[in-house]
Amino acid sequence: MINEGSLVIYKSKPAIVKEKDGGKFSIALADGESVKVRDKDIELIHGGPVKNFDFIKSGDESFCDSKAVREAWELLSGESEPLPLKDAASFIFGGYTPSSAYAVYCLLRDGLFFSGAIESIAPKSAQEVAAEEAKRGEKLRETGERTRFLERVKAQIKNPSQKFLLPDDLQLTQRSKFLQDVEALAYGKTIKSRTMKDLNLGETPEDAHSLLLKTGFWTPMVNPHPGRFGLSLSPANYSSDQDGASPETRLLNEERRDLCHLDAFAIDSPWSTDPDDAVSIEIAANEDSAAGDFTGCTLYVHIADPASSIVFDSPAEKEARDRGVTLYLPETTVRMLAEESIPAFALGISEKSPALTFKMTINKKGETVNVEIFPSVIKARRVTYEDADRLIDTDGSLRALFNLSQKLSEKRTANGAVNIEYTEVHITIENESVKIEPIINYKSALLVKECMIAANEGAGNWAASRGLPFPYISQEVELDNQISVKSGIAGSLQLRRCMRPRVLSVKPGRHQGLGLDIYSQVTSPLRRYTDLLAHIQIRAFLHGNRTLSADEISTRLGFSEAASAAAVHAERASVNHWIMVYLCDKKESVFDAVAIENKGSRWAALIPSLALETQVSLNKNVSPNDTVKLVLKSVNIAKGEAIFTQG
Repeated sequence: MINEGSLVIYKSKPAIVKEKDGGKFSIALADGESVKVRDKDIELIHGGPVKNFDFIKSGDESFCDSKAVREAWELLSGESEPLPLKDAASFIFGGYTPSSAYAVYCLLRDGLFFSGAIESIAPKSAQEVAAEEAKRGEKLRETGERTRFLERVKAQIKNPSQKFLLPDDLQLTQRSKFLQDVEALAYGKTIKSRTMKDLNLGETPEDAHSLLLKTGFWTPMVNPHPGRFGLSLSPANYSSDQDGASPETRLLNEERRDLCHLDAFAIDSPWSTDPDDAVSIEIAANEDSAAGDFTGCTLYVHIADPASSIVFDSPAEKEARDRGVTLYLPETTVRMLAEESIPAFALGISEKSPALTFKMTINKKGETVNVEIFPSVIKARRVTYEDADRLIDTDGSLRALFNLSQKLSEKRTANGAVNIEYTEVHITIENESVKIEPIINYKSALLVKECMIAANEGAGNWAASRGLPFPYISQEVELDNQISVKSGIAGSLQLRRCMRPRVLSVKPGRHQGLGLDIYSQVTSPLRRYTDLLAHIQIRAFLHGNRTLSADEISTRLGFSEAASAAAVHAERASVNHWIMVYLCDKKESVFDAVAIENKGSRWAALIPSLALETQVSLNKNVSPNDTVKLVLKSVNIAKGEAIFTQG
């Protein structure tokens, strides 16, 4: 029976009963706290009377592996019947007192020699004790190793030039064991790290990345950013719902309009491996395209056709929805559809390519009218932007396409389009080195851009005129008419900051950035899920099959946009990471930069050769668009920061 002065256990801790009030007890804990509990919340181990907690000293857990306890266990190990706590205390410690009662409870909780409950305590077998002792010995050894490891890490943090102090044969295994939680933090898989805490370091992905670099567990060639945004680098599993079918077989799957007589140009960068669009033009006999009259001109935009064998809710469609886009990183490409999608659907890889063609008539105003969409077969000719620029002067079709693109661009500009000059670079990773090349602004890039915009606008009008639920894109531009826009690069970046995020919706809206009243995206179904979704919806309509409702489209857009946003952030962070890696051995190097905007005591400046915007202190006489020399002073790969000063 529990009375005042009884010794009890409450939440694995000793407590003394101070008062009994009906069905509840007021108990005192060793830390001085008093609580009221019910009888089912406590366990009686001694009837008392106990006045204080002095007994804890003699009943401390440090005796659990003492010689006396071991001898008692050996004697009891031959007994077949478990003992209650009172008898166990008398046998092991020669009497039943508050001190011995608590000591037995500690033995039971420790679990080395005894198991069971207060009412029934039994000795463990010799095999169980030996296994537990081995386990504890290993843990104790690891604790010692961990302590020594942390001491070495602290020493290296204080002296970064010092080599990591571990025997060569233990380096990798030791670091792997004790830095696993740090690596998980650096990849964004967790928000806590015992190791970082023990080292008195910040528990952030950047701090974890820094430590991994300092210890040599990571080299600068490790890019953690895709992992931080929860992106998988594993290849996609599905390219279509007819995986394994050859391009020739796919051409036979349905009736297609033969457009092999047209010159179809698939123009892209030399490093592109997934060409998914090509362009053709037909010019009326009375048309003078060189003079800018495109009345009766017919523009064909041919797009890769994976939707010919992907349907709603199929494995390929679901996987593309989950990925959102193809992830393009300097070190790798992770496709939205499986690698098999490239030879199956990309344009110009085989002699003949299946396509979904957007045929548009261009009127005098440069507007796309009479939009027709149909499956086709084409002969696409792959050319680079550089090659296309040379051919514009000699190839009639390319020259007509370029002249048309200028007309389309002028039309959009007159409608309020915001034209921004972007500085871009192409980054490649080869043999543990980073190579950065500026992307040249070829004339043919305008040709491709305007033809794709025309197809996207035409598809939007086509769907809207038929009342077909469709993914539309709109955008607002918040440009203060009271503020004059600067010229050059400074003006372009000023305009870029006025662009609001695009809005993806089933309701058409004005795209102010492009100067269009309606806009969609259909030109990259191998790379973007929203384009693939639009293609599947178009094909379902063309074949008289069930199309998705507006709500079904919206739900899919919500899923894919979250994944797409993560990919965009990961790509930007990855590009910045590789620029930092490129710069890490270029301290004191001088770079040409363009002053963009004064921000108090500092300026925003752009280094075109790196497409890198930075903050730097410049002379007072500097103006926007002035060229300045910047000297690299330091690089922090983990933080993604490079510090420059004016040269």
